[in-house]
Amino acid sequence: MAKRKSANSSDSLKKIKPALSPEARENQLISLAVDLAEKQLLEGTASSQVISHFLKLGSTKERIEKEILEKQKELIEAKTQNLQSAKRIEELYANALEAMRSYGGGKNDREEY
Repeated sequence: MAKRKSANSSDSLKKIKPALSPEARENQLISLAVDLAEKQLLEGTASSQVISHFLKLGSTKERIEKEILEKQKELIEAKTQNLQSAKRIEELYANALEAMRSYGGGKNDREEY
């Protein structure tokens, strides 16, 4: 049996499907960057900026700020739903008033004697 050649560094790179949207591409690049940072941290070759970045992510302050942002997002979503609900209620009232007018005897602008 033939022996396999040792893999070159370019051969060992993961083959990634092309992204279908800019957001997907951004997520791919973020994933690659996080993988590289993890490798550097494990090997002890990470720069001080990389180390500081991940230390900051683990801080209590960062977690609290993240929680605040999530709560603000929920609040905005609730306000949006409230506005949409108010609009639906207004439409229902308008429809109900129109229905009551049509059942009210069908009088025209001038009355018949």
